[in-house]
Amino acid sequence: MMNAEQQETPKKAPIWRRFLPLLVILLGFGAFFGLGFGEYLSFEALSDNRERLIAWRDDNLMQAVIAFTVAYTVLTAFSVPVGLWLTLLGGFMFGTIAGGLLSLSGATVGATVIFLAARYAFGDFLKNKAGAGIAKMEAGFRENELTYMFVLRLVPLFPFWLVNLVPAFLNVSTRTYMLGTFFGMIPGAMVYASVGNGLGAVFETGAEPDLGIIFSPEILTPIIGLAVLSMIPIFYKKIKKPEISKD
Repeated sequence: MMNAEQQETPKKAPIWRRFLPLLVILLGFGAFFGLGFGEYLSFEALSDNRERLIAWRDDNLMQAVIAFTVAYTVLTAFSVPVGLWLTLLGGFMFGTIAGGLLSLSGATVGATVIFLAARYAFGDFLKNKAGAGIAKMEAGFRENELTYMFVLRLVPLFPFWLVNLVPAFLNVSTRTYMLGTFFGMIPGAMVYASVGNGLGAVFETGAEPDLGIIFSPEILTPIIGLAVLSMIPIFYKKIKKPEISKD
């Protein structure tokens, strides 16, 4: 008969099983570029195929919506850096609002796959190795995790892949991660979907859109302002934090 200590000790998954999701992600990343799909990430390729894409969308709207969202999800899960291009494509094919929302849905689900894979592979190791400083950072992050996730996604100064991984190491809840990712990326997604929505007219002139538009002062300033406003409750909480009585 097993004693209480043996019954309460959970079995650890074999190390190969823990790293299998990350291996699949790496293989998918390599396959994308190894098979030459990266060649289609250009305005020239989109311009050459725009009429066929629009015709296919008009004849198969539901299939087009599903195919686009699934492709966005899978490529994001494989960490392929195509988010900007796919958001432009979404705006071009479905318009600013619909294209932006489809892009947000695919990006959120795909990023969550990476988040869960990283936490599954490294969670136990990091928890065992974490020192007092990391533990304090984790506690501070978790206290206001939704706000921090929102700001990390909102401000386009942090690499997408980095924001996918760091919350996994700080033990952020999956629900908070998804909510912060979806809502935090709304401004950027809508800006680039809007650019994509106007690509038809741009192609007619033979020009290319300005992909650095989100860093222009008239767009970046309100985004940073929103980030600062969302942090005010955290600053207020720290300022008004009651002092521990010495009695």
